[in-house]
Amino acid sequence: MADWKRGLRRVLYPAYEARLLRRMPDNLPKHVGVMLDGNRRWARSLGHDSAHGHRVGAANIEPLLGWCDEVGIEVVTLWLLSTDNLNRPEDELRPLLGIIEDVVDSLAAQRRWRVNPVGALDLLPAATAARLKAAADATRDVDGLLVNIAVGYGGRREIADAVRSLLLEHAERGTDMAELAQGLTVEDIAAHLYTKGQPDPDLVIRTSGEQRMSGFLLWQSARSEFYFCEAYWPDFRRVDFLRAIRAYAQRERRFGS
Repeated sequence: MADWKRGLRRVLYPAYEARLLRRMPDNLPKHVGVMLDGNRRWARSLGHDSAHGHRVGAANIEPLLGWCDEVGIEVVTLWLLSTDNLNRPEDELRPLLGIIEDVVDSLAAQRRWRVNPVGALDLLPAATAARLKAAADATRDVDGLLVNIAVGYGGRREIADAVRSLLLEHAERGTDMAELAQGLTVEDIAAHLYTKGQPDPDLVIRTSGEQRMSGFLLWQSARSEFYFCEAYWPDFRRVDFLRAIRAYAQRERRFGS
């Protein structure tokens, strides 16, 4: 991009962002899910390796949480690593896990946000799972934005884990399985999801131009609004976030109808 274009953007974007904030409506989402997609493609486009893309993408997480604070979002779910991603080659997976560990440590150290790992932690290396749990323990009493860190996360796995947890719970009580099947409700399963007790996401944002959900919050997003952004995650800016929030507020929500 020509230098004059970059300079023009630096001048115009702050004014545009300020106008978006001034005109922000009242019907804002309480829970926003974000699929942080495009780190590897961004890195390749610049001639760098995947780890570089993941590091730059990781650096964009704290600004995003600041933007969420700015407009009053209550819950954010960040999808950092899927169960499928755990099958990547070790020389790519290990650096990525290290980057995620460092991000989670940094978020916890600031004590601005309540960190809540969601995913199949038993599939992760023990050291990674321990770091995630330690961040959750360290921020348990923080009165701030709830940040779900989805690592080793897959929507189908989550539903299977929820059903498994439900069955084990009733087995311990001695519940008759036929009786359980007869009275089973949607609410029963929802009470065993990784995000139990939280509002479902009102808005799900995916970066990188891909227009599919890939198993993200399969159960919870049944009535969500979706916003697909062309920018790769490392290039996702405050103005992109504000545009997504504005687009959500302008929609007439029909809750699946």
